[in-house]
Amino acid sequence: MSESKVRNKAYYQAMTEAIAQEMERDESVFCLGEDVGQMGGVFQSTVGLHARFGPERVMDTPISETGIMGVALGAAAEGMRPIAELMFVDFMGVCFGQIMNEIAKVHYMSGGNVNLPMVITASTGGGFSDAAQHSQTLHGLFAHVPGLKVVAPSNPYDAKGLMTTAIRDNNPVVYLFHKALLGLPVMGYVEAEIDNHVPAEQYAIPFGEARKVREGTDVTIVGFSQTVAKAVIAGQKLEERGISAEIIDPRTLVPFDTETLIESVSKTGRLIVVDEDYLNYGMTGEIAAMIAERLDRVKLKAPIRRLGIPGVSIPYSRPLEQAAIPQADDIIDTAVELMKMTVN
Repeated sequence: MSESKVRNKAYYQAMTEAIAQEMERDESVFCLGEDVGQMGGVFQSTVGLHARFGPERVMDTPISETGIMGVALGAAAEGMRPIAELMFVDFMGVCFGQIMNEIAKVHYMSGGNVNLPMVITASTGGGFSDAAQHSQTLHGLFAHVPGLKVVAPSNPYDAKGLMTTAIRDNNPVVYLFHKALLGLPVMGYVEAEIDNHVPAEQYAIPFGEARKVREGTDVTIVGFSQTVAKAVIAGQKLEERGISAEIIDPRTLVPFDTETLIESVSKTGRLIVVDEDYLNYGMTGEIAAMIAERLDRVKLKAPIRRLGIPGVSIPYSRPLEQAAIPQADDIIDTAVELMKMTVN
């Protein structure tokens, strides 16, 4: 890969570039959703596509999540490759019946005779005082439903490569992007350095292959989407305290790269799972169970620790919201605590 073809791109630019390249490559790919046309998406997730491909392939829809899902489902069943954006992941509650009971199950219930090559995209995450109905993450909700693949990129390079893979997949993919990672000036509050080198050419990142963000020997930190950035900040500060943190970014929740997780925890003997989704019955518990069920292969030096949103709705109040969402300092405090503990 020549250096001339590697550029710095913001997350939203990398994601949109993947969509444009796939639309250029395959005429069956099209976008639909609220404000995805001339506006380019509320989060600029389709910026420039309407002018380039026209209104028949970049379709503004009425404010009807069930209508968007119904059109995407029907088009995918007929061999098209729709990318349906629902703006905020919270809005998926309006059409969750279609996602859970139809989109996720058509391939299975048709005996494999009907594929649904479709991508459902939406923004996730808090930190902007958008209150309880516009600040959730919810990727664990979709990971819980068989038949859906779930993607949560943490950086521009992965945003492009995973979107390419999602569009080419012959079955439904839920692709979730965190608002704070997009690189939009009005939403940029991530302080971690994020690799934004994005090749100009097309590339696809396989699902189910985790990325080792940072090598370490004392504690494994697993994060998703924006909590990867917070883990990076924590890892740097922990190093100053003499604690070596290994950071794992699963990239995809479904399929999940269990082997990379086991390999890392086998080395460090300590595990912290950090998620901006709800703590109760979520991915943090699932990952903890993955290790607990494999203690014949993994020797723990301390109990597993989980950080996530407690069992409350996301507060509107900025201080309360920051208290509810796991922060880098929470990761640091947890890692320091684990280093003082031992399993009998």
